[in-house]
Amino acid sequence: MLRHSVRPLALITLLALVALAACTKEPLTGTPDEVITPEADAVVFDPATVPYPTLSAYKFFKGPMAQQRPVVSVLPYEPITPLFTDYAHKFRFVWMPPGVKATYNGDGNILDFPDGAVLIKTFYYDGVQPGNTRRIIETRLLFKRFGQWEFADYVWNAEQTEAYLDLNGSNTPVTWTDENGVTRTISYRIPAEAECHTCHKVSDEASPIGPKPQNMNSQYAFGDGVKNQLAKWVEQGYLQSGYPKNINTVVAWDDMTKPLDDRVRAYLDMNCAHCHTDLRHCSYRPMRFAWNENADPVNQGVCVQPDDPIEPSMTYIVARGNAARSMMHFRMSSNDEAVRMPLMGRTIVHQEAVDMIATWINSMPVPCN
Repeated sequence: MLRHSVRPLALITLLALVALAACTKEPLTGTPDEVITPEADAVVFDPATVPYPTLSAYKFFKGPMAQQRPVVSVLPYEPITPLFTDYAHKFRFVWMPPGVKATYNGDGNILDFPDGAVLIKTFYYDGVQPGNTRRIIETRLLFKRFGQWEFADYVWNAEQTEAYLDLNGSNTPVTWTDENGVTRTISYRIPAEAECHTCHKVSDEASPIGPKPQNMNSQYAFGDGVKNQLAKWVEQGYLQSGYPKNINTVVAWDDMTKPLDDRVRAYLDMNCAHCHTDLRHCSYRPMRFAWNENADPVNQGVCVQPDDPIEPSMTYIVARGNAARSMMHFRMSSNDEAVRMPLMGRTIVHQEAVDMIATWINSMPVPCN
């Protein structure tokens, strides 16, 4: 009797566990103490009250927030070629409320995100001196409310336990030693809201920069295995299925196995096109650096005369065979705020990219007339 009475109870328990797992967006994993229940995964995002004063209020992460371990409904992602920001490392995540998803809007266009979508980007350095530790500087949010994107920036405290809403902008000193043993010191710029808007705008409306199919059609090591990022978004319920399978995909700018011209084009697309495209901050300039436009040498600025007199020795934006007379190389090599390109997002030279640009220009045959 006792043996028979246990079987229905065991069956009921098993069915309950199966139902619980079916309700989650990913399989439950880990030890019993680490299993993320739906209650623990309840991200807090009320469009009527955001942005919250602290980052922890959103409940995007489990455990100590500095570990940046996302809850099940917060999905990590990484662009194939990232934006350079003074050598800072970045964690990137996306979250969407239940029942909505983004849709494909063209290979080179930002996904069409629904209201309530949140893009999360945390900036940090490893090897920070004197303790040779990790330091998180800021976490930036872009969230969509009533059809418009809005900014919220959270600055981390020294204890690395919390980040606080601050849209006023500030500078903070950072000294770190990179994986090559090079030690650098900078005054890292945490942007004000107006600075965010300068780069993140189409006409006068805010917009993301990175999450485009062309820059996300790649493999990524998720917690449950290596998968194509776009396919994972579909699986997560964050992207409508049916997007094209033949996406015109960018290359990684630092992948030495790829053609030099493609690497340059990918770098210009991510680091320059958000300003040098129609309806953007520098749309009045002749260059068009978006991946789907910059295969054209004229859009790259090759043999195109600069429209400003800041340095007369720079005869062309890109002077074939002569980086020393190319305005692009000159601006990328400068830290002068009146000269440097990009205008924002860096205070030091991205030397590896400058070297790549110089090699690209100097390898061009037939000088400009």
